[in-house]
Order: sequence, then structure tokens, then C-alpha cells
Amino acid sequence: MNRYRCSSPVWVEEPADGFKSTGCNNLLCKGFVPVNYAPITPGGTIEATGGQTKVTIKIFKSKHVGHWWLHFGYDIQNLSPVGYWPKSLFNKMADHANLITWGGFTRSSAGDASPAMSNGQWPGETSAFVRDVKSVNSYGQGYSEPAPGHKGLCAYISHDKCYGLSPFINDMFSYRGPGGCTE
Repeated sequence: MNRYRCSSPVWVEEPADGFKSTGCNNLLCKGFVPVNYAPITPGGTIEATGGQTKVTIKIFKSKHVGHWWLHFGYDIQNLSPVGYWPKSLFNKMADHANLITWGGFTRSSAGDASPAMSNGQWPGETSAFVRDVKSVNSYGQGYSEPAPGHKGLCAYISHDKCYGLSPFINDMFSYRGPGGCTE
């Protein structure tokens, strides 16, 4: 069962070609342009070593060309470029993004039970989490409050019997679940 924790579903902008050949969350279709020697690959797995692993992800729009860049690192002081989404992919994101999604994703073959997310327990202190969630203005400054005219945060859970999400408190939320859904 899909469940939204806000007044109405929020939809991501459809790519300029209507998902005909762009719009993947990995490198299986054209769109994202990776840079040489990128520390991660979209759609890849970040393995935790010795417990929890802290990573920093920053997405911002280049002022000069207008592409949307993805940077990654294990601390905010040492971010490396991963690649970018060309501005030509989007119709409505000329000035800013109005929606960014964060969280976890699992996948299984049709008819197979979905896998666990994170350590397979329900959200809590030892869950996978996203913290220091900030919007970034055109000067690169992060802020916690929604930008003027924006609704703020909206939670989406695809199968609430198999996965969970904590409340968003102090710029942070946790997520995980045992999996086991076959829908």
C-alpha cells in the first residue's frame, strides 16, 4: 500500500522527453553524465564498513551552465563530483528544484518477497538515516525551513507493512524495515 504523510501526493517533474529514454535512477538510460574517477555510481550500493557509514551528498545547480551537479564524500569538507544531469533534461527546473527525494530503495523480482532495508529492523536509533537535510539557495547557503511558497517535507512509503519512516525532527529522519512484501 502506498502511503503519503502529507495533504496530497507530490510528483517529480517529468523529464523533457516524457521518460522515453531518460529518467533512470541509475546509468541504464541516458541522462546522467558521470565524471571520470567518480567515487560512486548512481544506482550503486554504498556498503557500510564496521557499522554505520556517514556520507555527504550535495546536489546543486551550476550558475554558469545550468546543469544539476551531484557531489559525494564521507565528510562535507571533502566532496568529489560524481556527475551531472544536463539542464536539457528538464522543462521546469530552469531556476530551482521544487522537489528532492531522499531515502532508501529496494528491489526484487516479480513474485519474490522484497528484501530488508538497512538492518531489517523498524526505524529507530540504529536505523539508516538522513540528517542535516537542507535546501540550498543560489548562493550555496543551506537552510532548514522550506523556501517561501514551498510546502516543506512530504513522506512516501511504498509498503508500510514492510518498511517504515520516522518523523522528521532536527533536520533528520530514519528509515528501514524487514521487507517481505510480494506486491
